[in-house]
Amino acid sequence: MALKATIFKAELQIADMDRNYYHDHALTLARHPSETDERMMVRLLAFALNASDDLSFCKGLSTEDEPDLWRKDLTGAVELWIQVGLPDEKSIRKACGRAAQVRIYSYGGRGAELWWNQVGDKLDRCANLGVIDLPPAASQGLASLAQRNMRLQCTIQDGQAWFTDGQTTVQVEPVRLKAPQVASRRP
Repeated sequence: MALKATIFKAELQIADMDRNYYHDHALTLARHPSETDERMMVRLLAFALNASDDLSFCKGLSTEDEPDLWRKDLTGAVELWIQVGLPDEKSIRKACGRAAQVRIYSYGGRGAELWWNQVGDKLDRCANLGVIDLPPAASQGLASLAQRNMRLQCTIQDGQAWFTDGQTTVQVEPVRLKAPQVASRRP
């Protein structure tokens, strides 16, 4: 019998001063049996950094043709494709062909550095691709906030994010490895 996903609930208050976005979200995250708390919380961070009313979690690990998060327009076209982890070059190129904007959130310290050294030069021509790396202390700190029922606040200012559950605060300073060369159609 296959293992089922573990369901996590998150009440997330976002105060994004960089984009003037202030909103509360009631989110349900399904953690795949092979997914760690760290990866799930990086998905939650990616949601907070790109939050909008039409950004949604996808099936993720259980489906190869879907990202971790996406935002579609009213016609069903993918405006934003967000992948967490260290995807292979082929899947990144495919995503760049399917979506107006693609963002990769890598984490894992030395492993992420090695991954970027292998694929970075090969992805220079992907004009709609942005790659953001998260320091190991930040992604591990986020993992420490994981609970089945979470109440979190996220403040974003000057490209940095602070996550807190009221007792513990985790500061995240994302490192931009590659900026998209084309402007997004939406903020």
